[in-house]
Amino acid sequence: MAQFNLADYETVEQRHARVIAEWPDLRSVIVNHTTAADRAVGTWVVEARVYLNAEDQAADLPKAVDWAFEVDGQGMANKTSALENAATSALGRALRWAFAGSKGPSQQEMAKVQRGVTPAPSKDWLAIAKDTLSVDKLRDIYAEARKAGADKTILDQIAGAANALAETSNPES
Repeated sequence: MAQFNLADYETVEQRHARVIAEWPDLRSVIVNHTTAADRAVGTWVVEARVYLNAEDQAADLPKAVDWAFEVDGQGMANKTSALENAATSALGRALRWAFAGSKGPSQQEMAKVQRGVTPAPSKDWLAIAKDTLSVDKLRDIYAEARKAGADKTILDQIAGAANALAETSNPES
């Protein structure tokens, strides 16, 4: 485990306040890019864009852009606020790149290192189901996808594929 002192790092709130003092018209935009596949493995993916002013924002000329992810349930706050933590991390990273005077990673980013957060690999449940010609195997895929927290629309499509395959295997007409 890495040895460092979290107190040696500024928080995103401290970084943001320091930057706002110099750039009072600073604009920050957070975009949630989380996909159904990300949610199936309990992750959130966000982008932060930092603009110096309204004109730069209108022209879509960010001073910096950065991304972050968080995993549901990893750490106390992520039991209920993983999306918010991802947004804070992305903003802290974008502010770091936008303003050379920032002090490296934020305290929140270093806390993530301390937790050892690594997302589980994402599975494309629909691609797996598409290549399956067995109703029993499709049922197994459905159960595994459900256990992994796959989105309801994905589960419905797998169930539909199993039902369609069952009907073509055992026509009742």
